[in-house]
Amino acid sequence: MLQVQIAVDADPAEVGRARRWTRTRLRGCGYDVDEPLAETLVLVVSELVTNAVVHTGCPAVLRLLFPFDPAGGGGPVRVEVADASDCPPLPRVAPGEATDGRGLELVENLCDRWGWYPDGSGKRVWCEIEGEAPAGPDAAVPNAAVRNPAAPDGVLPNPTASNGVVSSSVVSNSAVPVCDQQVLVG
Repeated sequence: MLQVQIAVDADPAEVGRARRWTRTRLRGCGYDVDEPLAETLVLVVSELVTNAVVHTGCPAVLRLLFPFDPAGGGGPVRVEVADASDCPPLPRVAPGEATDGRGLELVENLCDRWGWYPDGSGKRVWCEIEGEAPAGPDAAVPNAAVRNPAAPDGVLPNPTASNGVVSSSVVSNSAVPVCDQQVLVG
């Protein structure tokens, strides 16, 4: 599993930055950003980050988890957005021609699974989309990736760096430097 994450400020302008960052990460992992899977992932990121920064007024952390299996297997791409609000995400029914209120409905209809759970004093909203992992030379894991076969299952987030980027530490005795970093898990 390849995991990348970034901190998102509580500013609606951050939604565009989250979309651009997502496209860059998709391209870096070998996905064609013009394919339906990538376009769907960018839309879902946009909706979940919008919910986090607009409806909670809190900064958030956007995390993408990509399946990575050198043997050619795959799995779902997972999107997670964590924020400091403990209020659960509530789907709304948008009246007629309203231009908002459909974000979670879109997530529910576009994703294979979605949900949320309490996370510390806030929450984490997640979704998964099944799709074909990229194959071939463009699908190589970036050189910046860190692999720790001893890691049990996951990663622990480090505190936000002064530049607003959050990195990950593989569960071990050594921490990965704070930066926009990819981490291989598993």
